[in-house]
Amino acid sequence: MPQTNTNLAREVGELLRQQGLTLGVVESATGGLISHLITNIPGSSDYHKGSIITYSNEVKLKVGVKPETISRYGVVSPQVAEEMAEGGRKFLNVDICLSDTGIAGPGGASPGKPLGLFYIGRAYKGATDSQEHRFSGNREQNKWDAAKATLSWLKEYLLSLK
Repeated sequence: MPQTNTNLAREVGELLRQQGLTLGVVESATGGLISHLITNIPGSSDYHKGSIITYSNEVKLKVGVKPETISRYGVVSPQVAEEMAEGGRKFLNVDICLSDTGIAGPGGASPGKPLGLFYIGRAYKGATDSQEHRFSGNREQNKWDAAKATLSWLKEYLLSLK
């Protein structure tokens, strides 16, 4: 599991370096795991400019999530993931910013929002989007799966830019 993610982080880093793009990450449910994987790659400071862990709603608001977005859609929503990514892109002054919000477990599920539900966001030069994922592992496995899904999505996107 970690080796696969390390290889993926290395591949993403090479693509970012080749394209001259900078990256930032705003993490909630993964608690810094995505940034950990990225910064485990020697030379990652060439493209990774920083990260913010927005584990509380208070910090999500400070990074740019609107209170009305949280009250209308909930913290675990594509809208919050997108606002986290866009706010992080501006704050960190990067080309691309990734984000995640989710329910790693074992608690936190609610009607319509099961354990393992994650939304990952991406902001890049004025365009913002998100993806929904549903993982079925324990807390740690769900966090690893979310980190891998986020890095895979970024890799796919960077390859599409070539």
